Amino acid sequence: MKQVTDTVLMVRPAAFRMNEQTAVNNYFQEDVSLKNEEINLKAQQEFDAFVDKLKAADVGVLVLQDKKELDTPDSIFPNNWVSTHANGDVGVYPMYAENRRRERRNEFFELLEDSGFEIKNVVDYTEAEEEGVFLEGTGSIILDRENEKAYCALSARADEDLFVEFCEDFGYLPVIFTAYQSVASKRLPIYHTNVMMCIAEEFAVICLESIDDKKERKLVVKQLKESGKEVIAISEKQMHQFAGNMLQVKNNAGKKYLVMSASAHNALKENQIEAITKYCDILSSDLETIETCGGGSARCMMAEIFLPKAN
Repeated sequence: MKQVTDTVLMVRPAAFRMNEQTAVNNYFQEDVSLKNEEINLKAQQEFDAFVDKLKAADVGVLVLQDKKELDTPDSIFPNNWVSTHANGDVGVYPMYAENRRRERRNEFFELLEDSGFEIKNVVDYTEAEEEGVFLEGTGSIILDRENEKAYCALSARADEDLFVEFCEDFGYLPVIFTAYQSVASKRLPIYHTNVMMCIAEEFAVICLESIDDKKERKLVVKQLKESGKEVIAISEKQMHQFAGNMLQVKNNAGKKYLVMSASAHNALKENQIEAITKYCDILSSDLETIETCGGGSARCMMAEIFLPKAN
């Protein structure tokens, strides 16, 4: 099973703003003194420039345009509600914020099929929302596809039992822990695993400082090392600059990139950049408005496409 895709699907925002429903436990979001229309326009400009950079690197990008009437401020982060898999399976996930549930659109699947991909089976976990149980896709779940391990930091948006069910359904070994961040001198759970760790083909970038329990920290490092990953540790301060929210992709010629925001790139120290660039180039883009208002970054914006091509 391959770890790195050459195609991502991204959703161009139509009503991007600071989502008041997610701000309750996404401590990466900040308020800005701009009108929502201005925020959305800036987000669109950042989105378009990011897509252009990926395409210039010859990475496959499919773009779905969001609809303003849906009023989905976080539609720019599709990886939280959908995942695709090499056997033709698609996972659809329960979302914590009610207004994020409107992001799940059939047009997403239609675009994939129109682009020549085959969807064989949809595994739908969304009924869990009725019980107040959530698992937000590859925001909550970090997949080591090659080694069949799935990492999950538990939070209000990542339920342990549902994560274990996902692992049973998709054939992954669950690696469970809790990651924290300091918020007004309290240690509170990080809302999504993918802001504190990223698994690439030969390495992992991870904020070990956020795993307060030493046994859990040891377990995570052990699992990564047993899978042959070089562990590149980042600090909690770097994590807050989105240095954990990265995704490795490859282009049509097989050249690999670690994709991140400009703020994540600027946060990295020389030795960390050297560790990453042993394996692949870095591709970064300015996502300041998206990060500040949305509390998510480059990785959240890309839904990886691993589906087989239709015959």
